[in-house]
Amino acid sequence: MSAKATMEDFEALLNESFEIDTPAEGSVVKGKVIAIEAGQAIIDVGYKMEGRIDLKEFANPGETPSIKVGDTVEVFLERVENARGEASISREKARREEAWDRLEKAYEKEERVDGAIFGRVKGGFTVDLGGAVAFLPGSQVDVRPVRDAGPLMGLKQPFQILKMDRRRGNIVVSRRAILEESRAEQRAEVIGNLTEGQVVDGVVKNITEYGAFVDLGGVDGLLHVTDMAWRRVNHPSEILAIGETVKVQVVKINKETHRISLGMKQLLSDPWDSVEEKFPLQSVHKGRVTNITDYGAFVELEAGVEGLVHVSEMSWTKKNVHPGKIVSTSQEVDVMVLEIDTAKRRVSLGLKQTQRNPWEVFAESHPVGSMIEGEVKNITEFGLFIGLDNDIDGMVHLSDLSWDQRGEDAIANFRKGDVVKAAVTEVDVEKERISLSVKALDADTFSDAVDGVKRGSVITVTVTAIEEGGIECDYNGMKSFIRRSDLSRERGEQRPERFQVGDHVDVRVTNVDAKTRRLGLSIKAREIAEEKEAVEQYGSSDSGASLGDILGAALKGTNGR
Repeated sequence: MSAKATMEDFEALLNESFEIDTPAEGSVVKGKVIAIEAGQAIIDVGYKMEGRIDLKEFANPGETPSIKVGDTVEVFLERVENARGEASISREKARREEAWDRLEKAYEKEERVDGAIFGRVKGGFTVDLGGAVAFLPGSQVDVRPVRDAGPLMGLKQPFQILKMDRRRGNIVVSRRAILEESRAEQRAEVIGNLTEGQVVDGVVKNITEYGAFVDLGGVDGLLHVTDMAWRRVNHPSEILAIGETVKVQVVKINKETHRISLGMKQLLSDPWDSVEEKFPLQSVHKGRVTNITDYGAFVELEAGVEGLVHVSEMSWTKKNVHPGKIVSTSQEVDVMVLEIDTAKRRVSLGLKQTQRNPWEVFAESHPVGSMIEGEVKNITEFGLFIGLDNDIDGMVHLSDLSWDQRGEDAIANFRKGDVVKAAVTEVDVEKERISLSVKALDADTFSDAVDGVKRGSVITVTVTAIEEGGIECDYNGMKSFIRRSDLSRERGEQRPERFQVGDHVDVRVTNVDAKTRRLGLSIKAREIAEEKEAVEQYGSSDSGASLGDILGAALKGTNGR
C-alpha cells in the first residue's frame, strides 16, 4: 500500500512537471541574481535554469552597474541550454525589447523620450534610449551647427522620435526639435512682454552683411543695417561687435512669425528735422562722397543726411562721362543745394553750380569779332570743333572755312591736332554753343570784286577758257561761266569757238550770288537789253523802220556822241 502510494505520488509529480511549459526561446523572462563573480552576474531564471550575463549589460552608457545579489531582473532567453549546459540569456536584448515597446507608445503619442549620446558615426551620433540605439543626424543636434559635441556626450536629455522601423531596427531622433519647441515657448513668453516702441538692452550675437542679430534675453531681434544709424553704414561691423551690449528700440513685432525688428537710430534725433534750416536752397556746403553710381554720386552733408548729385549736374563740359571719372569715394567736394524733399528724405545737389558757367566766362572775355587760337579736336561732316579754354569747344561750320573754296574741299586742308585761328561770330550761353569762322580773318575777295555790281549791270570780262558748253570768264579775279545758250541772241552765233582766250567781252549781270560767290553773266541778255533800249530811243519796227535801220541810227547816235 505504501509502495503503491509512493508510485502514484511520483507519477503525479511527473505529470505536473510536464504540464509546466518551458519558456520559449526568444522571449523575455524574469530572473533572480543569485551570485556575482568574475565580472558576471549569475541569474536563476527558474525552470531549473541558470545563465550568466556580463555586468556591463546592466549599466547605462557612461555609468557603472548598479546590480546586486537578490535583484530581480528581466532577461532575454536566447537558448534554453548552451554548450555548458546553461541557459543563454541577455540583459541587453531584454532591455531592447522593453525599450522598443516603450518607444513605440511614445512615438504614437508624439511624446519625448530620454536618452544619452554615447558615440559618433558618419553623418551624426548614436543615442541610447534606455536599451534601444537610435541615430541622431548632425543637423538635428542643435538649432545651429555644433562644432564640439563633447559636452553633450553621456548627458541624459530629452529627444523627439522622428522615425522608427522595428522590423529593420531603425530609430531616428532629434534634439533640435526639443530645443526649438523650448525656444518657441521662451520666445512667446519674451515677446509677450515686449511692446513696439519699448527700449531694451540686448547682446549682439551675430553680424551679417545686412544687419545684426541681438539677443533680448531668449529671443533674437534683427537690427537691420539701415536702422543702425542715420548716416550710411556700409557694413554693421563698422559700429557693432559680437558680444557687445547695445540699447535698442523695438520697431516692429510680428506676432505670427515672432520676428522682431530693432532700431538704434530711432533713439537719436532725426537730422532730417532740421535739413531745410541747415541747408537752404542755393547755399553751398562742403560734403564727402559716400557712394558712386552710374547715374550720379551721393554726398554726405552731415551724419544721416545725404544728397544726390545727378550726373547731369556734375560738370559743365563732361556730359557723357561716368561719375567715377569726375569724383572719387571719400573725396570732399563743394556742392550747391538745388532741391529738398523732406517727405521723401531727398536732397538734390549740384557740383557744377559751384563753378562759373564756362560759356558765360568765354562770352565775357571773347566778344563777337575777337580772335581765338585753338587745337582742332574733332572733324565732322559739317565742320571743325576747336578746343577752347575751360574744356569747351567752338565750331567752325563748313561755310565758314574759306571764301574761295567749297566747304567740302576746304575741310580737307585741316587735320586733327592742327592749331588754327578763328574769329568769334556767336556765343549762345543758354544752348552752350560757340560759333567760329576761319574765313572771317581774311577779307571777302568776292565782295570786294563785285562792289557796286548789281543785277542788270553791264560789265567787261576777260575770256580765260573755251569749253564745249560755254566760256569761262574772269572779272576782278572772280571766275564766272557763260553757258552756250547765253553767248548770243542769235542761235547761229551761240558758238564758244568764235571767242579766243584773252578776248574782252561786254556782258550783262543776271545774278549776284554771295552764298555761292558767283556772278550770273549773259551776252544774250546784254544784246536783248541793248535792242530794247535802241527801239525805245530811235523808233519802232512796227512803224516801218527795219531793225537794221534802228540799230544803225543807234550806232550813229552813239558815234555822234
